[in-house]
Amino acid sequence: MGVLNHNIELLMPENDRGISISPKSKLEKGNKKIVKMLYKALARGDADTIARVVGPDLEWWFHGPPQCQHMMKILTGESMHTEFKFRPRSIVAVGDRVIMEGWDGFKVYWVHVWTLKEDMILQFREYFNTLLTVLLRISETGDETLVWRSDPREISKRSLPDLVLAI
Repeated sequence: MGVLNHNIELLMPENDRGISISPKSKLEKGNKKIVKMLYKALARGDADTIARVVGPDLEWWFHGPPQCQHMMKILTGESMHTEFKFRPRSIVAVGDRVIMEGWDGFKVYWVHVWTLKEDMILQFREYFNTLLTVLLRISETGDETLVWRSDPREISKRSLPDLVLAI
């Protein structure tokens, strides 16, 4: 499977008024800022900031080995923020979603997909030691456009499951 550059221009559909949606929209920039703030708060153990940006009814989805549900354990207070450190290596926003990717040597690779609405994180998908391909589905035509693909660099010779997320 090939690796895509995360800085590619994304072809986004037109909205219902026929106006092209920019991949660098104000919404996407704001969403990236909120998710970056979350990771900084996680690194500091700043519960107030975390509570301010994560919705009280966060929808959660996890794929990977059960013992690797580190983010859930940190957000629920089951483990301290120092037990596993998320070191994001890339970030991209696609509409209301922000995709973070990180790895730590040969054994650890993760992808987080955060969904935001009105400056609040409402949904979280965590893929641990799992490759991810994100497709944008255009409802009018049913066509799909590749918008992001995992780039595991340091573990590229390793065999990992690969999932597709259609948004």
